Amino acid sequence: EICPIQLPGRGNRLKESPFTRIKPLVQTLAPLLKPYLDVPFAFFGHSMGALLSFELARELRRQNCATPVHLFVGGYRAPQIPDLNLPIYKLTETKFIEALSSYQGIDENILQDPYLRQTFMPIFRADFEILDTYFYTKEEPLESHISAFGGLEDPKVDLNELDSWQEQTKANFHLKMFSGDHFFLREAEDEMIATIEEEIFCTLEQLNLVTKNCLSV
Repeated sequence: EICPIQLPGRGNRLKESPFTRIKPLVQTLAPLLKPYLDVPFAFFGHSMGALLSFELARELRRQNCATPVHLFVGGYRAPQIPDLNLPIYKLTETKFIEALSSYQGIDENILQDPYLRQTFMPIFRADFEILDTYFYTKEEPLESHISAFGGLEDPKVDLNELDSWQEQTKANFHLKMFSGDHFFLREAEDEMIATIEEEIFCTLEQLNLVTKNCLSV
């Protein structure tokens, strides 16, 4: 079962104020998810969602809740690696749009249309504020298996930064690269889904579990 998580500021929650810090976000999410965590589950997150999935797994552990049997992260460096780039969420609109364009996956219609910019720029800024203000604190590695995915042509995240995710797990780690840039998952969707299904099945077999449940961030 796939259960997508829709954050404030998105979809039918567009009028709600988005979070700008990761700590209150995961502290809000953890108790909301708790009633659904009575079966084996996994997290999948891409880019900011990868960081959110990781910190959410750690927050569940802090609250003595069930934790994911498998964590799938895509398009984001291992969290212990500091971001040496200058923060972009405070940039002027022109500079901020230039920074967004460098990700090669933001819809140009949003960036060029004044109405769409007015609607979506605050959401983009909030997301980057979460990333730009993130500070990693060292904790014990997770018990969850971790699989990291990356794009071979991604200018934002390199192979070594993805491979370093293995430091965050006591269990198995797997790295797989796909053709494409930062948003490689758009072209590699079928292959990536098949990989996730196979790895969840292998993890459940190792744990002698049979129920499948995947939570997507």
